[in-house]
Amino acid sequence: MERLSFIRHCRALDMPLADVKRLLGFVDDPQGHCLNVDALVDDQLSRVRARLKSMRALEKQLLQLRSRCNGEHGDAGPCGILDELVSAAHGEACACHPEQ
Repeated sequence: MERLSFIRHCRALDMPLADVKRLLGFVDDPQGHCLNVDALVDDQLSRVRARLKSMRALEKQLLQLRSRCNGEHGDAGPCGILDELVSAAHGEACACHPEQ
């Protein structure tokens, strides 16, 4: 049960299964593996930070897209968000992916 709880906790930290397997190996033979464990956690931190950066960029794109809706038309009128998405589908620049 302890081993399963360990695995579940590692997976809750979004650690890849290969890393969990290595960590279990270190649990089984804990002598002198502290630097290896540190490296695994550092690698996971790097992956998490990269995903956070990507998610912040996605949030910014969605906010830019959302800004195209002024809410004045209600259900009767053009939808700025849909117009932007259709433009993007045609290969044109849109609010969330402006031409560089």
